[in-house]
Amino acid sequence: MEDLKKALKMPLFGNTFSPKKTPPRKSASLSSLHTLDRSTREIELGLEYGPPVMNIGGQSWKFEEGQWITESGGNASGRELQRLKKRNVQLEEENNLLKLKIEVLMDMLTETTVEYHLMEKEVEDIKTQHRRKK
Repeated sequence: MEDLKKALKMPLFGNTFSPKKTPPRKSASLSSLHTLDRSTREIELGLEYGPPVMNIGGQSWKFEEGQWITESGGNASGRELQRLKKRNVQLEEENNLLKLKIEVLMDMLTETTVEYHLMEKEVEDIKTQHRRKK
């Protein structure tokens, strides 16, 4: 019975929570390269900072001004092609707007023509009634 009381008083994992101390961190960099200026680093390591370039399927792509541009046909033609594509999209949107405006104008013309014919018929009916009265 006394063993049971002892077992109930003793917690399963110990009385208090005490995590192990973490070892101190090592220096972030053991290299002295971070103390060199950019030109010295470029000379020492051959680093050239420029736009990212990759080769996919035999075509070379360069990331410039937020877009990937192919270098196989030359930079100018690739940029020109993208500019033309953008202009084409703008012209298609403008064309769709103009088509919509033409459709609205045709509907208005149809409505006006119908009203004209109705009024013309009313005038003819009034003329006919007026002739009968005479």
